[in-house]
Amino acid sequence: MTATYDRFDTIQQSEQNGSKTIEQAILEAISEARSTCETNGDGSPNCAVAWDIVEELQAEKAHQQQAKHRKTSLESFCDTHPDALECLIYDV
Repeated sequence: MTATYDRFDTIQQSEQNGSKTIEQAILEAISEARSTCETNGDGSPNCAVAWDIVEELQAEKAHQQQAKHRKTSLESFCDTHPDALECLIYDV
Protein backbone atom coordinates (compact mmCIF):
# COMPACT_ATOMS: atom_id res chain seq x y z
CA MET A 1 0.00 0.00 0.00
CA THR A 2 2.89 2.39 0.64
CA ALA A 3 4.03 1.84 -2.93
CA THR A 4 0.67 3.14 -4.12
CA TYR A 5 0.94 6.21 -1.90
CA ASP A 6 4.47 6.80 -3.16
CA ARG A 7 3.15 6.59 -6.70
CA PHE A 8 0.53 9.24 -5.88
CA ASP A 9 3.17 11.53 -4.38
CA THR A 10 5.32 11.10 -7.48
CA ILE A 11 2.39 12.01 -9.72
CA GLN A 12 1.62 15.10 -7.64
CA GLN A 13 5.25 16.25 -7.72
CA SER A 14 5.54 15.80 -11.48
CA GLU A 15 2.28 17.71 -11.92
CA GLN A 16 3.69 20.59 -9.89
CA ASN A 17 6.88 20.56 -11.95
CA GLY A 18 4.86 20.62 -15.17
CA SER A 19 6.69 17.62 -16.59
CA LYS A 20 3.52 15.62 -17.17
CA THR A 21 -0.01 16.52 -18.13
CA ILE A 22 -2.86 15.52 -15.88
CA GLU A 23 -4.25 13.32 -18.65
CA GLN A 24 -1.01 11.35 -18.75
CA ALA A 25 -1.03 11.04 -14.98
CA ILE A 26 -4.61 9.73 -15.07
CA LEU A 27 -3.77 7.15 -17.72
CA GLU A 28 -0.74 5.99 -15.75
CA ALA A 29 -2.77 5.82 -12.54
CA ILE A 30 -5.45 3.72 -14.28
CA SER A 31 -2.79 1.34 -15.56
CA GLU A 32 -1.25 1.15 -12.10
CA ALA A 33 -4.66 0.53 -10.50
CA ARG A 34 -5.44 -2.28 -12.92
CA SER A 35 -2.13 -4.01 -12.29
CA THR A 36 -2.47 -3.52 -8.52
CA CYS A 37 -5.94 -5.07 -8.55
CA GLU A 38 -4.74 -8.00 -10.67
CA THR A 39 -1.86 -8.63 -8.28
CA ASN A 40 -3.63 -8.11 -4.94
CA GLY A 41 -7.23 -8.90 -5.84
CA ASP A 42 -10.22 -6.66 -6.46
CA GLY A 43 -11.22 -6.52 -2.80
CA SER A 44 -7.80 -5.61 -1.44
CA PRO A 45 -7.08 -2.30 0.30
CA ASN A 46 -4.27 -1.64 -2.20
CA CYS A 47 -6.75 -1.92 -5.07
CA ALA A 48 -9.13 0.52 -3.39
CA VAL A 49 -6.33 3.01 -2.75
CA ALA A 50 -5.16 2.78 -6.37
CA TRP A 51 -8.64 3.58 -7.68
CA ASP A 52 -8.99 6.38 -5.12
CA ILE A 53 -5.89 7.93 -6.64
CA VAL A 54 -7.48 7.74 -10.09
CA GLU A 55 -10.61 9.45 -8.74
CA GLU A 56 -8.56 12.19 -7.08
CA LEU A 57 -6.68 12.90 -10.29
CA GLN A 58 -9.91 13.03 -12.29
CA ALA A 59 -11.43 15.38 -9.71
CA GLU A 60 -8.36 17.61 -9.95
CA LYS A 61 -8.69 17.72 -13.73
CA ALA A 62 -12.35 18.72 -13.43
CA HIS A 63 -11.46 21.36 -10.85
CA GLN A 64 -8.77 22.83 -13.11
CA GLN A 65 -11.21 23.03 -16.01
CA GLN A 66 -13.78 24.86 -13.89
CA ALA A 67 -11.17 27.23 -12.51
CA LYS A 68 -10.21 28.52 -15.93
CA HIS A 69 -11.80 31.89 -16.37
CA ARG A 70 -13.44 32.25 -19.74
CA LYS A 71 -13.85 35.77 -20.96
CA THR A 72 -17.26 37.03 -21.93
CA SER A 73 -17.73 38.79 -25.23
CA LEU A 74 -17.85 42.12 -23.38
CA GLU A 75 -14.51 41.41 -21.67
CA SER A 76 -12.94 40.52 -25.01
CA PHE A 77 -14.37 43.69 -26.57
CA CYS A 78 -13.05 45.83 -23.71
CA ASP A 79 -9.60 44.29 -24.06
CA THR A 80 -9.42 45.54 -27.63
CA HIS A 81 -11.39 48.79 -27.10
CA PRO A 82 -10.69 49.98 -23.54
CA ASP A 83 -12.01 53.52 -24.22
CA ALA A 84 -15.44 52.39 -25.43
CA LEU A 85 -18.40 53.66 -23.42
CA GLU A 86 -19.39 50.10 -22.48
CA CYS A 87 -15.96 49.55 -20.91
CA LEU A 88 -15.67 52.68 -18.79
CA ILE A 89 -15.75 52.10 -15.05
CA TYR A 90 -16.77 54.92 -12.74
CA ASP A 91 -16.03 55.19 -9.04
CA VAL A 92 -19.01 56.64 -7.21
